[in-house]
Order: sequence, then structure tokens, then C-alpha cells
Amino acid sequence: MAVEELQSIIKRCQILEEQDFKEEDFGLFQLAGQRCIDEGHIDQLLEIIQNEKNKVIVKNMGWNLVGPVVRSLLRIEKEDDKRKCHFLLLDLLVKLCNPKELLLGLLELIEEPSGKQISQIILLLLQPLQTVIQKLRNNKAYSVGLALSTLWSQLSLLPVPYSEEQIQADDYGLCQCCKALIEFTKPFVECVIDNKENSVENEKLKDEILKFCLKSLKCPLLTAQFLEQSEEAGDDPLKCFASEIIGFLSAIGYPFPKMIFNHGRKKKTWDYLEFEEEEDKQLSDSMASLAYLVFVQGISIDQLPMVLRTEESVFSKGVDLLENGLLRIEDNSLLHQYLEIKSFLTVPQGLVKIMTLCPIETLRRKGLAVLQLYINKLDPQGKYTLFRCLLNTSNHSGVEAFIIQNIKNQIDISLKKTHNKWFTGPQLISLLDLVLVLPEGAETDLLQNSDRIMASLNLLRYLVIKDNEKDNQTGLWTELEKIENNFLKPLHTGLNMSKAHYEAEIKNSQEVQKSKDHCSLNVGREEIPNMPPEMQLKVLHSALFTFDLIESVLARVEELIETKTKSTSEENMG
Repeated sequence: MAVEELQSIIKRCQILEEQDFKEEDFGLFQLAGQRCIDEGHIDQLLEIIQNEKNKVIVKNMGWNLVGPVVRSLLRIEKEDDKRKCHFLLLDLLVKLCNPKELLLGLLELIEEPSGKQISQIILLLLQPLQTVIQKLRNNKAYSVGLALSTLWSQLSLLPVPYSEEQIQADDYGLCQCCKALIEFTKPFVECVIDNKENSVENEKLKDEILKFCLKSLKCPLLTAQFLEQSEEAGDDPLKCFASEIIGFLSAIGYPFPKMIFNHGRKKKTWDYLEFEEEEDKQLSDSMASLAYLVFVQGISIDQLPMVLRTEESVFSKGVDLLENGLLRIEDNSLLHQYLEIKSFLTVPQGLVKIMTLCPIETLRRKGLAVLQLYINKLDPQGKYTLFRCLLNTSNHSGVEAFIIQNIKNQIDISLKKTHNKWFTGPQLISLLDLVLVLPEGAETDLLQNSDRIMASLNLLRYLVIKDNEKDNQTGLWTELEKIENNFLKPLHTGLNMSKAHYEAEIKNSQEVQKSKDHCSLNVGREEIPNMPPEMQLKVLHSALFTFDLIESVLARVEELIETKTKSTSEENMG
């Protein structure tokens, strides 16, 4: 019955153009496909997926079946012959479906489990995830960063084995995951090494890998116990992981001598603020772990030079002094009343100026790290007050994305650990009014504000997933109509307008390219003169990819909202 139902849906969709597929079609396809999997009709489903006539349908809708396939795999015993067909189906979906949709779907699946299932899902999906990212044509660095951040977040929930017996048993699969994660990351490290042009995209990829390495130095490596009798890294999976991480750092241009001796003066953080999720002293802990691995465990110690000269500027000394003072203060101990003192409020505003205007790259990054440290020291009301201030005054999409990520972190703490009124209920809604809105409505420059918009969508997605409509701890569900009118609907309109504009620019650029001429180009609201046509096309396609990415996340958010509201309505009716 399920197979016939799926075939009926496909037959109806075969006569439609790709753009004519309706949301209802996607839902029916997913339900029928899931029933085929649940009822064991994998062979028939494989035939349908492989049928060339269904290529367009599978490309657009097939990614919805990845979740059911993976969940079914987890239920099947390892010795069961059915696993082979499930893996074949998963490989086909990865090969045939839209990679952007697959990326989001796979990451959501990785985020779902807890306990021992975390490692099972990661080991199952790392290879498909790597394949999907490699299929993406544009903005690969963003996708790599998103994947590594999600994977690390899940791995950090696993207990680190301490004894030799625990390491060998590897009950929670951490050691296996560390080994697999190295293989997952290697192609992207090689991509950085092979790219000699130092393009913007390559620099972004380098930064994402750097961030992942620094996170890994803190967790699991800071708390890991290494086998004493192990003389070679290969005998100890965690020591092997440490050696590979240090090797990655060196390969992308950050050998450990430079990092260790520059730490504290020219501290290395990252450029892409929307992914700044570090806890207090994240970098200090990472550097301490790195120093231990090198000087105590002897990993790559032969790289260490005898002398390394460094230079300091007046700015760096000032920021270092501020950092030194902040490190002496306990987290959450600076009272919000201090922000009424002018100098206390001008400090974070000054750091924002350093982050956005200073021509020295290392100082910009240092300013970001110290601003995070400053935020960590404020009490909840102080954090709330500072977030409102910086959202109103920074006028910088990256800084706003950084603040929005911090808001998400505080909401998460309030929901999971310590409830506080500043990041739930009416106070939070007042803050969200500054976040879940387009500054100029549908006319907002989406490319210029893409960092902020993506951070806002990710925050909204988090709220929809974590807060049930019945509980409504955050107040989100009572404000949904306002959010739709002020944010989601204008964003839809803005995306349509922006995509139409850039598609017209691409058409114009292609015509210019035929004439072998140069002309000016409008990107965002700025004119870039005398750009070669081939470079124009590259810039324009990159912009369209950004819009597609925003559109994908927007669609997922709306789908989650619809699912949650529908579920609540059905419960109320029942």
C-alpha cells in the first residue's frame, strides 16, 4: 500500500515543472517514503529512487527520506542483511539530492541524539556529510565551519575516558569519533594547503579549521588522560588525535611555536563572528592544552625554535591590560549598575571599534576575544543591557551576529540550568524585538546584513525547537504573528527582490563577457568599477548562493513552526 501511495504521488509530480512542486507534495512524498521504509519495502523504494524519470523529484524531495533511513538503520541489528540496502539507499540520496538541503538535514540529525547514540549517528553520517559539502560549489568554508561546530558540540557531550580500560572499551565511542573526525577534516585541510592564491574563501576555510582545532584542544584533549606506556601516538587514540590536530594547525599556517609564544599579546581568534560560541577563557585553555601536549607529551617538540621575536603596539598593550584585569574577576560578578558609569559602557563600545575599524588584523581578533570575556563577567541584567546597547549602536552585521549568538547562549543557560527573567518571558521578547526584524523591511540590503540575518534565523530555529507552545517559557509563541509580519514575511519579499536583481546582473554580466569588455557592478548598494566579467560572475553567483542559504534556513524555520503549531492544535482537539 505504501509503495503504491508513493508511486501515485510521484506520477502526479512527474507532469509538473520543478518550480510548481507544492509544500503539500513534499509532505506527502516524505510520509509515503517513510511508510515504505518502516514497512520494509526498501527494494521497491530503491527502484523508485534510481528511476531516471524521477530524477528531478528525488533531487528536490529525496532529502526528506534521509532521516527515516538513518533512524531505521539505528534500529536494525548490525548482523541484519537489511543494513546493506539501507546504506545503498542512503548513498543514493546523498548522490542525487540537493546538497544544500541535505547539509541542513544531516546536521539536524547529528544534533538529535544523546548518550551513546551520539557517536553512532556521527560515525554513520560523517562520510555522507563530507560528500555533501564537497558537492557544494560556493561558500564551502561556511558549510565546513557549520559542520565542524555541530560535530564538536555533540562530541563535547560525551564523557572522556580516563583509564586504559575505558579507552580500550570506548563505551561512548569518543575515541572512534575522534579518529573519524580527523579523516573527515583532512580533505578540507588539503584544500587550504593546495590553494596558493590566498583567496577570501580560502582564508575563511582556514579560519574555520583553526577554530575547530582550538576547540578540540580544549575538549576532549584538555581533560584527556594519555596512556603512560604509549611511546607512539598510534598506540593511544586520543594522543593520535592530538598529534593530528597539531599537524592541522601547522599545515594551515599556525605552527604551535607561533601560537604559544604569541598568546596573550597577539591572541588568535577568528574573523567570522556568527560562529563565536567560545566559553570563558576558551583560548587560554586551548593554549594550555597545546603547551602540555608539546612540552609534556612531546608531540612535535622538534619544531620548537630557540628564539621567537614579537612586537607590541600601544593598542595591544591596552587590550592586554583590560584582559588581565577581567581574568581576575569571577564570571557573572560585575553588577549591571556599573554600566551606568560612562567608562564602563565605553569599554565594550571601544572594543567594537577595534574589532571593526582597526587595520591590524591581530588586534581586531583580540578585541573580539576580550569583548566576549567582558560579556562573561557581567551579571544577567548587565548582559541584557549591554546586548540592547550594542544592537542599537554597532551598525555592523558581524558584530550584531556575535551579539545574537550570545543572546542564544544566555537563553540556553536559562532554559537548561539557571532560570533568569532577563532571558525568558517579557524581557526576552523586548530584546527579540531588536533581533527578529529587518532594519529597513523588505528593502534591507540582505547581502550586507547576511551575517545578522543568518544569526537571527538560527536563534529563531533554536527557540522553536527548544520551547514548546504549551510551555512558552520564552514568550515566543504569543509573539509569533508579530515575528512573521516584522521578520519572516519581509525576508521572503526581500529575498525575491534580491535574487531577481542579481539574476539580472548575471545576465548583464554574461552579455558583457561576450563583448570582452569591462564594466561596473553593483554589489549590495556599492558600485565596484572596472571588474573583469569573469570575476563579476563569480561575485554574483556567490551572492545568489548566500540568498539560497538564507532561503533554505528560512524554509526550515517555517516548517518547524508549522509542525509545532499543528501538533499543539491536535493535542488541544484531542
